[in-house]
Amino acid sequence: MNKHRVALTVNDKAVSMLVEPRQSLADALRGELGLMGTHLGCEHGVCGACTIVVDGDAVRGCLMLAVQAEGAEVTTVEGASPAVGLSEIQAALREFHGLQCGFCTPGMVMVLHHLFTENPSPSEDEIREALSGQLCRCTGYQGIMNAAKAVSARHGRLNDQPTQTPPDTTGI
Repeated sequence: MNKHRVALTVNDKAVSMLVEPRQSLADALRGELGLMGTHLGCEHGVCGACTIVVDGDAVRGCLMLAVQAEGAEVTTVEGASPAVGLSEIQAALREFHGLQCGFCTPGMVMVLHHLFTENPSPSEDEIREALSGQLCRCTGYQGIMNAAKAVSARHGRLNDQPTQTPPDTTGI
């Protein structure tokens, strides 16, 4: 099969790679560039383990062909992480026990990275909506939600919401 040269920017670095026409972007990132953080789970776009950011949108890397990424700006979990240590999202996932086997973690990190890039202090409902397409078979999601809510609270929004229901004044 004829391979095609694709030039794109991955994690702020210009790269070029030879890919087969039907090779997914997730496979190319792993196989051609050695970026192993993008996990392949279902390979049908259902689980979200392969979530990456392409031109500012969170996408499933298993559903996008590498040839479609020509000229695109791609961020993987490696690019969303500092050179040393953990990102704020990764640290919160560790702190709130939002990890177990870790297979879904890169996709979770990327969808939260995208959410917090778009909206630094999302509401709990906005966090739930963002995570609704990510599957985790281990954690039960509560630790993941608590981590995301903590990051949002650090940016101000969730701290401003009432912590208890206001008294019922309809009968007054």
